[in-house]
Amino acid sequence: MRDKGHSFLRVYSIIEAVAGSPRPISYAEISDRLDLTKPTAHRLCELLESQSIIQRAVDGKSYIPGPSLRLLSMEVIGSSTLLLERQLVLQTLSDKTGETCNLTVPDGTEMLYIDRVETAWPLRIAMPVGSRVPLHCTASGKLYLSQLATRERRRLINTLTLEHFTDNTITDGDALMDELKSVRSNKVGVDDQEYVEGLVAVAVPINDTMGRICATLAIHGPAPRLSIDKAMEFLPDMREAADRLEWTIRAGQKVK
Repeated sequence: MRDKGHSFLRVYSIIEAVAGSPRPISYAEISDRLDLTKPTAHRLCELLESQSIIQRAVDGKSYIPGPSLRLLSMEVIGSSTLLLERQLVLQTLSDKTGETCNLTVPDGTEMLYIDRVETAWPLRIAMPVGSRVPLHCTASGKLYLSQLATRERRRLINTLTLEHFTDNTITDGDALMDELKSVRSNKVGVDDQEYVEGLVAVAVPINDTMGRICATLAIHGPAPRLSIDKAMEFLPDMREAADRLEWTIRAGQKVK
């Protein structure tokens, strides 16, 4: 039992090291930091990677939190009263904007919908919780890409399949890099019918306690009702809502 307990603590310490690192961390660094042999660190990292708890960074050598760990963290954050607070924030924003509001987190080469509040309008576009959308042509995805370091952003874009969805989809890597400079500066992601014909969306970042983007808050609606200019008018409300959602993240981390 003592051996099993020690094994669990070693695994848990690796998860903490990856989750708490401000940048991708290699198994060699994990080995040095946690005083593990390199074969042990490598074996445990491979085990965690096989369960999607951690995943390879763009360089293929170091590790970042995986989708399972991110979902678990958001479930902890969203539990009990924190879930009610999050839903209240989204509902209040939806009432102010008259549009659907959603919360997404990065999941590999996609963004994952983890929460949403639908507009009361009969004309709406359904993307339920659990839906995954591409990075290169969605408001949330472009916002996430823009916050990566330039070299990491370029590497990731080079690995993505920049699939053509509409006439507005950016499928050239250099053109996408240019647009992401503006997104990074303004901290606003925009999707002007790039992923779905007739769908307009705007997103703002939600940061963790270390100031890293961990999720995005977006509103979207049909183009006949929601133009980009009109969506931009809601940015103060969106940023206020994002601040409140950041509070739920901090509260959730204190609980842990």
